[in-house]
Amino acid sequence: MLNIVKLVGARTRHSAILVVGVVSLAILLPVATSAQTTISQGYSTSDTLSVGSLVSLKDGTSDQVVGTSSSNVNSLLGVIINSDSSLLTVSNGSANQVQVATNGVASVLVSDMNGAIVKGDQITASPIKGVGMKATNNAKVVGIAQDGPANSNSTQTYTDNEGKKQKVTLGEVPIVVNVTYFYAQPDKTLIPAAIQNLANALAGKTVNSLPIIISGVIFIITIIIVVSIIYSMIRSSIISVGRNPMAQSAVYRDVIQLSALVLGILAVAVIAIYVILTRF
Repeated sequence: MLNIVKLVGARTRHSAILVVGVVSLAILLPVATSAQTTISQGYSTSDTLSVGSLVSLKDGTSDQVVGTSSSNVNSLLGVIINSDSSLLTVSNGSANQVQVATNGVASVLVSDMNGAIVKGDQITASPIKGVGMKATNNAKVVGIAQDGPANSNSTQTYTDNEGKKQKVTLGEVPIVVNVTYFYAQPDKTLIPAAIQNLANALAGKTVNSLPIIISGVIFIITIIIVVSIIYSMIRSSIISVGRNPMAQSAVYRDVIQLSALVLGILAVAVIAIYVILTRF
């Protein structure tokens, strides 16, 4: 009887261990799988889009997508993947549809037009439809690069903002898909943010520190010269009128001439500052 009790107890312990193992595996397996798989949804499209292309919702629709470029990046939705690459696919029943991943890990087509992409870079849309690039300014992004580009053996030509033809290298980058806004951290410089923003607005581009410093020196020197001329003009006018009240006409003439000189100095300084900020 004692042997039977021991045998039953041993079998009970083995069963308990087996149950715990199965439950643990059932808990851990989905966690490990979800880190590498994607849930995708089908969307209709009239564009010819390849796997890895960035897509945006078509204006005025909720079930149609188009290739993403810089012009429609604010409608960025996700990445086109193969239907067999996701853990769960949802179809919209359309004949001409693509599977779009909005989370998980997926490969994205990218270019080097905004600099070489490395692990940790944010990926946003580029001027080439469906192709991403590194985000360096505030923009909507599709996710974070998990590695450098692979299969970088093809090139494509695009037209930049100045109308010039530029060649870029294309490749594929694995990313963690997470569509959100990226806010670039400003570089730490000696230039206060307000002055930097003013210089950027005047030049229509991001201005380096050196042109801003040179422009600031020119501005300060100009102010000193103008203030000195105005002070001398007022002082001499008061003295002249005090000594000879009949010299008012001559004083007015001198004031007009010095005022024209001041305006000329200010105009030259403004032109010089503008040229420095825009050309350098």
